[in-house]
Amino acid sequence: MLGFDWTLGLIPVVIIALFVVLNAVRILREYERAVIFRFGRQSRAIINPGGDGTGPGLILLIPFVDKMVKVSLRTITMDVPPQDVITKDNVSVKVNAVIFFRVLDANKAVISVEDYLYATSQMAQTTLRSVLGQQELDDLLSSREKINEQLTRIIDQHTNPWGVKVAAVEVKNVDLPQDLQRAMSKQAEAERERRAKVINAEGEAQAAAKLSEAAEVLARFPIAVQLRYLQTMREVASERNTTTFFPLPLDLFAPLLKAFGESAAPKP
Repeated sequence: MLGFDWTLGLIPVVIIALFVVLNAVRILREYERAVIFRFGRQSRAIINPGGDGTGPGLILLIPFVDKMVKVSLRTITMDVPPQDVITKDNVSVKVNAVIFFRVLDANKAVISVEDYLYATSQMAQTTLRSVLGQQELDDLLSSREKINEQLTRIIDQHTNPWGVKVAAVEVKNVDLPQDLQRAMSKQAEAERERRAKVINAEGEAQAAAKLSEAAEVLARFPIAVQLRYLQTMREVASERNTTTFFPLPLDLFAPLLKAFGESAAPKP
């Protein structure tokens, strides 16, 4: 009669015990929390029970009885797909955004909503279309910070019952139709031309005012005309010119013109 080998009998027991231990022990990182269900009802772990979810650290579960759902508390960055929006002034644009949020209450994030990531994404898309549809195109392009604050406040109010905190919502790109882009380019060019003409006109007005003041000064002080004449001659002589013009005042020719007029007059 052959003897029974107890070593072979212990191998299945060791395997089963190892399997049970691996399914009973969980280790959560600092940014992770666990929601545990025992026979379908929310429960606590045997080791390391927590109020806002369980964790972090070592978690001991009852095998085949407890089911653990792990939730990350780190900030999540999610792109909002481009949305077709018709603004208040009936302009069709395509807008996309990015949303930053994190889970504050792991129990609510698991129990109150089926998939908090998908729900938050859908809420961001619908809110983006709703809020931007109430804005005019000029406000959408210029008041971006105000719109971002409004989007953050509205989305956060809807996600708060899910234990999700929305930190910020930022509108990234606003794609305009090609014909509207050309019209805005022409408008900007016309505005630049208008400003250039206004600046040129203001410069002419200031120059005319200064010349008028200079003429009044020269009229009060005739000697200043001679000084200005000499200064101009000096500036002309300092340059390398082949031809030099000497302006002469008409007062010098007044006697000659008078004599010529008297001689040319018919005698009675």
